[in-house]
Amino acid sequence: MFDNLSDRLQDVFKNLRGQGQLTEENISDALRQVRIALLEADVSLPVAKAFLGQVRERAVGQEVL
Repeated sequence: MFDNLSDRLQDVFKNLRGQGQLTEENISDALRQVRIALLEADVSLPVAKAFLGQVRERAVGQEVL
């Protein structure tokens, strides 16, 4: 279960690396994939929503390293 979650999250980060700056569209696509990965790993829906909300707030407009 953790290997699958780890692989899915690594794929999300790999897709974001090519971007210069995070846009709302990039973040939405990435968070959709993260949400699916978390729910498949049996993370409760309220916890996943709270986590993704915090990530969205902090990520918009950030530069990609």
